[in-house]
Amino acid sequence: MIYLGSYTVLSMLYHLYLVYFKSDYYYPDPVTHYVARLSERLINIFGYDAMITPHQKELSMKLIVNEVYLARIVEGCNAVSVMILFTSFILAFFGRWKITLLYIVLGCLCISAMNIARIAVLAAGLYEFPENSDFLHSVIFPLIIYGTVFILWVLWARLFSKYQNL
Repeated sequence: MIYLGSYTVLSMLYHLYLVYFKSDYYYPDPVTHYVARLSERLINIFGYDAMITPHQKELSMKLIVNEVYLARIVEGCNAVSVMILFTSFILAFFGRWKITLLYIVLGCLCISAMNIARIAVLAAGLYEFPENSDFLHSVIFPLIIYGTVFILWVLWARLFSKYQNL
């Protein structure tokens, strides 16, 4: 019940954020914009010439690497929905409140960092191996983000959950 309740409330709050928090400067929304900019910086660190620009026809950011338009970074790429799923699970099996809240914050930071790394590695992969784009985007990179969440869940359940001794 806690899982469904927290997932519903957090999803509704996120939906309201997407509907009401529009910005011309942080296009298409501040979180997606921030993820796109950090991904751009990491791709540049990898030695590529990356550029992020607002898409003119849809709510996304264009990802351009070495003057090649590779992909769009859309709202779904920002990992917020994954963080909501993660948080709801942790709340469903909460332990002590301070540890639970700290684990949620650190877990969301870890998911965010993995997501930005995932986008940067995906961009390099798409640039270097465009013939494998479907496999990279549909199999490998969801595996990275959901694998990270799964490992964080297992660690929580084994180390901190109120059910760890059952």
